[in-house]
Parts: sequence; C-alpha cells; structure tokens
Amino acid sequence: MKKSAKATKINLLNFKTPQMRAFHITWMAFFLCFFGWFGIAPMMAIVRDELSLTKSQIGDIMIASVAITIVARLVIGYLCDKMGPRKVYTAILILGSFPVMLIGLSNSFETFLLFRLAIGIIGASFVITQFHTSLMFAPNVVGTANATTAGWGNLGGGVTQMVMPLVFSGFMALGFVQTAAWRYSMVVPGIALLLMAFVYYRFTQDTPEGNYDQLRAQGKLKAKKKDKGSFMAAVKDVRVWGLFLIYGACFGVELTINNVSAIYYTDYFSLDMKTAGLIAGLFGLMNLFARSLGGFFGDRFGNKFGLKGRVNFLFVVLFIEGIMLLGFSQITLLPLAIITMIFFSLFVQMSEGATFSVVPFINKKAVGSVSGIVGAGGNAGAVAAGFLFKTESLTYPQALFFLGCGVVVISFVSFAVRFSEADEKVAYEEESIETQGDLIPSPVIVNQNV
Repeated sequence: MKKSAKATKINLLNFKTPQMRAFHITWMAFFLCFFGWFGIAPMMAIVRDELSLTKSQIGDIMIASVAITIVARLVIGYLCDKMGPRKVYTAILILGSFPVMLIGLSNSFETFLLFRLAIGIIGASFVITQFHTSLMFAPNVVGTANATTAGWGNLGGGVTQMVMPLVFSGFMALGFVQTAAWRYSMVVPGIALLLMAFVYYRFTQDTPEGNYDQLRAQGKLKAKKKDKGSFMAAVKDVRVWGLFLIYGACFGVELTINNVSAIYYTDYFSLDMKTAGLIAGLFGLMNLFARSLGGFFGDRFGNKFGLKGRVNFLFVVLFIEGIMLLGFSQITLLPLAIITMIFFSLFVQMSEGATFSVVPFINKKAVGSVSGIVGAGGNAGAVAAGFLFKTESLTYPQALFFLGCGVVVISFVSFAVRFSEADEKVAYEEESIETQGDLIPSPVIVNQNV
C-alpha cells in the first residue's frame, strides 16, 4: 500500500490545508443546514394556533420534515461517489434555501406540509459531510473527524431552538404581528444557506490531491464502470442494514427531539416560547462535544481492540441512551427533566459518533453509498417515531417511553455488525501505513480467535 495524502491529525487552528478547510467548512455548512431544517420547530406553537393544527397534523408535519430525507440521502450518497462532495454540497445548499425562505407563504396545513417536506431535502447534507471528511482523514482519526464535523453541524439544531425565538422577537420589535414575524424569520436561515453555497464551492476541494474533475483529467481518478455494482454491494451487506437500524435509534431520536422538544416543554411544563426554546436548545448544544466523544472513543477502542472494539463501544452507549430516554419520559419535575435530558442527549450523540466510527470500514469502495444508506436510517427512525407522536391515544410522555423501549432493543443489533479476520488485518495495515508509526499489535495477529 502507498501512503496517501490523508491527514493523520486534526489541527483545529489550521485553515490552510485542504483537509482542515474541508473539516471546518463541512461542519459550518451542516450547521446552517440544521438551522434551516429545524428553524420553524421552536415557533410551531404559534404556527399551530394560526393554522389551527391538530395533534395528528403536527405529527404529519414532523414525519414530512424527515421522510423525504430518506430517499435524498440514498441518492446523495451515490452522487458523491460519482461527482465528488464539493459540487453536490453546493447544489443542495442552493436548492434547500428556497423552501426554507418560502415556507412563510403557507396559509393552510396542506401548503405548510408541502414546504416542510421540501425542506427535508437539506438533511441529506449529512451524508456529504461524512463522505468529505472520510476522503480527507486517515483511519486513525477518521472516526473523530466524522463525529466532530457531524456533531458541530448538529449543534445547529440546538442553537436554532435558542436563536429563532430571538429572531422572531426581533421582527416583533420592528412592528410585525406574530402571523408575519414567524414567516419573515425563516428568510434569515435561507439567505445563510445561499451564502454558504458560495463559500463551499470557492474554498473546498474534493480530495487532498484535488477535485474529481481535475484528477480525472490527469488520469488519477478513472471513471468507475462498477459504481452501480458498488452500490448494490452496500445494499446486500447485512451489516449496512444493522447500522441503518442503529442510526435510526440514535440520530432518528435526535431529529424527533429537535421537532418536539419546544412544544413538549410548552405544553407539559407551561413555559413560554423563549424559555421552552432555551431549554430545548440544551439538547442540541451537547453536540459541541458529545458526538466527537463518540467518534474519539470509537477510534480509541478500534486502535486497541480492532473493529470489534468499535462495535462493542457502540452497543454500550446506545443501550445507555435507551435507558436514559425511558427515565426522561417519566419525569414531571422540570429541573430533574432538564438534567436527565442533558445526560440522555450525551449518549444519543455519542451513539451517533460511534456509529460513524464504524461506517468507513464497511466497504472501502462504496463509502458514499454506505454512508447514504446508514444516514437514511436516521430519518427512517425519525419517521417511525413520528407515528408515535401523531397518535391521538398516546400522550407525548407515553410516546417517549415506547421510543426508549425501541432503542434498548435495537442496541443489541450491534452484535450483528461483524468483521472478518481479513477485515481486521486490512484496517490495521492501512492505519499503520497512514500514520507511519508503531501501533499496538493487531488484535487479529495477536489473537486469531478475535
């Protein structure tokens, strides 16, 4: 194997290398995508009153916001393999900005639902974020890089809960009535997405060696005739679908909480919009470090115990996530609910980071396709959860309890994600070459029963 130009270290203060530029710009782009994706969520109580929405209709809107992302993530993963992340990310930022800005034109449940559905396309940006960092960073830090860029991007979900009520209040202070203020507020994240599209196209490149077009012109990147075959190989791999379910049980839960937390605290703890938004935002703010911790420890367990170590760590954090969610669903005292939610959030996001510390090792020839399928699992989980929250016979606490039960059960699917001795050996050898250092002995070489 030849040493690649992938970065073996994450230097957060470095903005000059293509690897670190991609690192910082991908998380910033994903942050703004979350800002647009869930910008309307903290204002849903006002939208509900204006459009006279029922509990079932709010559930339908929650489902719509994440449903189309399932298909979008599958398509985006394939496009990344074909076109490279730079062009694909630029396109999705531009396309996604329009429904974000235009949702203010909604005047009924049906029109609001359609705009919410269209906005969900932005969620596919996650796949590009993971794909781009996977191309830029070596195996010894790829889990940490993936987790950090995704986690800091997901941070947008928490910041949105806090900032959008302030943006709304700003328009109210300018003299707009409530029914107009929430509509104009959504123009702000839409414009931010357009500006980021320019930044992404101008300041990033697809790989450490250059853009896909440039590499093809130089003969360094040949068009693959088996792209479709690589995608089908990912589809046929049972481990991919195991991670699909697992990601649904962590990222799907995060999407659900992003959608429901503000209105949950408003209705069940009698809080105003600003206060409910601030508390709901604490859940997303854990992404500042929690998802990175999941990727970091995934890498550490991988370095010490091989690929099996990454999977075992994933099981532990996902199982604890489920237990914490069960506890949160039963709490009626506000201070205790906030504390429990914070710890629950920690394990939700660590589970996400741990999942994508495993993803890059499933199929090296179809990283985009695998990322797309697993990423779509997060939205599939959110869709499934949405049906719980739209059911008229279930209260929100009851829906959260059943969701927690599902997470606990799915955590055991981790044991279906298995790697052969050959997989372990290849991962170890690749890491040795990328780092050019002396690593611990490969678990496969030391113990052939691993």
